Amino acid sequence: MTWRPQYRSSKYRHVFGKPVTKENCYDGVPITRSVHDNHLCTVNPRFIAVITECAGGGAFLVLSINHTGKVDPHHPKVSGHRGNVLDIKWNPFNDFCIASCSEDTTVKIWDIPEHGVLKNITVPRKELQCHSRRVGLIEWHPTADNIIFSTGYDYQVMVWKLDVPEQVIKNPVRSISVHSDVVLSMSFNTDGSWLATSCKDKKIRVIDPRTGTLLQETNCKSHKASKVLFLGNLKMLLSTGNSRWNHRQIALWDQEDLSQPSYSEDLDGSSGVLFPFYDPDTHMLYIAGKGDGNIRYYEISPEKPYVHYLTEYRSLLPQKGMGVMPKRGLDVCSCEIFRFYKLVTIKSLIEPLSMIVPRRSESYQEDIYPMTAGNKPSMTADEWISGLNKGPVMISLRPGSKLDSYVELGSGKDPTDSMETQHSRSRPGLSLLIQERLDAKEGNARKVYPPTSNGKLDSTHCSPPKTENELRQMFYKQQEEIRRLKEQLNQKDVRIKQLELEIKNVRNSQANL
Repeated sequence: MTWRPQYRSSKYRHVFGKPVTKENCYDGVPITRSVHDNHLCTVNPRFIAVITECAGGGAFLVLSINHTGKVDPHHPKVSGHRGNVLDIKWNPFNDFCIASCSEDTTVKIWDIPEHGVLKNITVPRKELQCHSRRVGLIEWHPTADNIIFSTGYDYQVMVWKLDVPEQVIKNPVRSISVHSDVVLSMSFNTDGSWLATSCKDKKIRVIDPRTGTLLQETNCKSHKASKVLFLGNLKMLLSTGNSRWNHRQIALWDQEDLSQPSYSEDLDGSSGVLFPFYDPDTHMLYIAGKGDGNIRYYEISPEKPYVHYLTEYRSLLPQKGMGVMPKRGLDVCSCEIFRFYKLVTIKSLIEPLSMIVPRRSESYQEDIYPMTAGNKPSMTADEWISGLNKGPVMISLRPGSKLDSYVELGSGKDPTDSMETQHSRSRPGLSLLIQERLDAKEGNARKVYPPTSNGKLDSTHCSPPKTENELRQMFYKQQEEIRRLKEQLNQKDVRIKQLELEIKNVRNSQANL
């Protein structure tokens, strides 16, 4: 019998975690001492928000993503809640809108100024009042605009529509009452047509979020779930929790049949909650434990054995919570496929941690950056309420193709069509800085900046390098891009000469006839 090696080929086998230097961390942040098992931090390409410790109500801090280093202890906060803030989430379709929930039984929607929080913000744009007890968890709908879900210690999951004229909203679109205890986590499938929840009664439930109908429910005593997650389009659920022997455990479920897990694995005997993070583009699963310093990561496949262990990032600094940067905010030139923001309470520190695929070239690697969900909603709140389901609007992460590469998932269009249109208008793979310099040489000098969520151009996004090392890295990246552009221009020159010869031959043959 032929011996076969016990490994599988994967482009993510050698992914490694790369923490930033101390000067690129956020130092001196008064992270909350709350024992609530939430992420406590939320990130988008412009801002990072973290729940802070404060007296006399609840507050959270909003910092520019480039505001690294020592944080002013008197930095203005968003402080309109009367009780401790328990959860915060950025609007996935508006980088200047954030939601928060609190022990004061309310959910509040805040507008963040374009240049950041320059003074204390105490008045929200919307206030949602209907919960009878403290609200512990909020979640935005992944594809519909102005739809947010909240759940609290009254065991209710409430659906809110925000595009209404009232500043104080007291009547949710729907109140879902299928839980017998506190809901610990919520997760949507790709198009937002199903909602999965984990509850303090250790059960996982799959619910129709429009009607509140209970579709599936676990009744398995070998796994007590605390967090649950839909795994993209794989039609599977991932839960973290404890086994009957009180070992920390992960379990995989078929979303059509929750009677028994398809796969389960005991990790260790620690007591901290396991936070799962899933990247549907790379099919990678990250498991980070509260109070741990390590992050395990796996690759998920649709066939058995489903879960393939890759490796583990280890650190001496324990994390209390974690924020995750959306894919559109990653550095594709350094082959970054995921970025965490670790809350290190013992040092009052927020430490960015990049997950890198090691590649020799710093040019755009198309095989590790497929089309990903963008920041445009695929439907309105009224369309979703009426029963419409649409997948997310997809974008390409290729530099220079952000404006015209939006393609709706499941629309039947080829995502490469919009990319080809974009490449026909500008040089492929051209960075913003090099585009500006080349245009200046051509006598058409103009500033090119990335668009904001409202379609306007932002001149503050590209910050200059702060250290000599950053300047050197930027220089090397520019040299690499210039070299690649020269190669492409040479190839096009050769192609042009070939076409000119072909045209000349055709004309000669026609003249002979």
